[in-house]
Amino acid sequence: MRRLSAWTAAVALGATSIAAPPAAAAGTGAAGTHWASWLGSAVADQPTTLRQVRTLIGADTGAAATLTGKGVGVALIDTGVAPVSGLPAAQIVNGPDLSLESQAADLRYLDTFGHGTHMAGIIAADDTTTGTKGLAPGVKLTSIKVGTANGTVDVTQVIAAVDWVVQHRNDDSANPIRVINLSYGSGGTPDAWNDPLGFAVEKAWQAGIVVVAAAGNDGNDFGSLANPASDEWIITVGATDTRGTLATSDDRLASFTNLATAGKQINVLAPGTSILSLRDTGSYVDTTYPSARVGDTLFRGSGTSQAAAVTSAAAALLLQAHPSATPDQIKSWLVRGSTRVPNGVAATLGLQGINVNGALARSTTTTTAQVFSRSSGAGTLDNSRGSSRVMFDNTPLSGQRSVWGSLPTTTWAARSGAGTAWAGGVWMGYRLAGDGWTGSSWAGRTWAAATWSNSAPWSASTTWSDPAWTGRRWTGRSWTTGSWSGRSWSSDDWSSASWS
Repeated sequence: MRRLSAWTAAVALGATSIAAPPAAAAGTGAAGTHWASWLGSAVADQPTTLRQVRTLIGADTGAAATLTGKGVGVALIDTGVAPVSGLPAAQIVNGPDLSLESQAADLRYLDTFGHGTHMAGIIAADDTTTGTKGLAPGVKLTSIKVGTANGTVDVTQVIAAVDWVVQHRNDDSANPIRVINLSYGSGGTPDAWNDPLGFAVEKAWQAGIVVVAAAGNDGNDFGSLANPASDEWIITVGATDTRGTLATSDDRLASFTNLATAGKQINVLAPGTSILSLRDTGSYVDTTYPSARVGDTLFRGSGTSQAAAVTSAAAALLLQAHPSATPDQIKSWLVRGSTRVPNGVAATLGLQGINVNGALARSTTTTTAQVFSRSSGAGTLDNSRGSSRVMFDNTPLSGQRSVWGSLPTTTWAARSGAGTAWAGGVWMGYRLAGDGWTGSSWAGRTWAAATWSNSAPWSASTTWSDPAWTGRRWTGRSWTTGSWSGRSWSSDDWSSASWS
């Protein structure tokens, strides 16, 4: 999977330009997921503050100015969230850690990469000391960690995370999860009618959850959107380059944003270049890209990851104003209430930037329900993964297997559709976490952890070193004051992301 932000790794989230970490350069890594968040030389020199972003998306005046996202839950499926200044513990929930770092107690739930913390800041920061405030600081943010310090994550971990969110969306009745932010995407180009990842996000959508996905950071000429951004049902977000100004007359499509030559096109654009959000001190991106630091607490990054987080926050504002709104309505309001981006490719294609007041104005109009075909979920996981794969002892994860073992997609789709893929902390028969909200961490509430079984991950000739993940493959992998060492899990595609 790829982060579509400002770093490179096995997962790519959003659109970001950044030098690939050693693992990515080596061509090993996570299952076709991109984290899209940070851009380097391609980004405008002038950083854009979150206050400026709020102005750019039309959320600082009129009816939108009073909205904070209060009463709305947002699920962030990403690299975890660090306990940094600006993220109030009472507003953060740690769901199960499904990452390969979950088996190390000193890494569990924490953002060793820095991507998830940056996304969380865009959405929910509320730092009374520095004045840094996210676009929806009143939301309850649930972090489901899937990515590691070098980005490694398989598409099956993301699927398991989406399944968990759907089943537990109403655990907090005061803040039900109504939005999923996916600032990542796989490099796969699966058939829409049977894609497992598409099935997962469509089930979330049908359960009343707005799914926001980053388009990808491979460039305007790439020819396809990241997966699941390519799914017709959900909201696909590209990034605008705002040129460091509050005027819209100079806005254009960010050059790193994926465009498709066929099929679904981007639904909306949002600011995604040199966005200032929270710094995760000592994380991979923080230590690798010190030039992206702004003061002691902020960090700038570019990518469709950031643009997706901006849009997730906007969706939360709309849901606060209209709690009974359906995902189809939120999508329609955002699209129809958007404003023209007047330059270059965006103008030619008619791509428009989100505007919260514009969306609120559309909320009184009739919305036609979407009628796209639905995925059966029975397709191959490899088609969902694409070319990016988690590597274990030089063996790529492939076939109908998850990180934890065999995963026939027909069986999974039936249980996911019925809402029974998870039973406590057991997903599809594999013990991945504890059985409830009894874990401990810095956050206000935490799902319990569990030890994964010592079984062959995806090759009969390879096994975990031991159930505690110690020994050769995990020794030295701890979160110290400034670095993570002993990386044995490599990642393939946290590329096209960058910190500047």
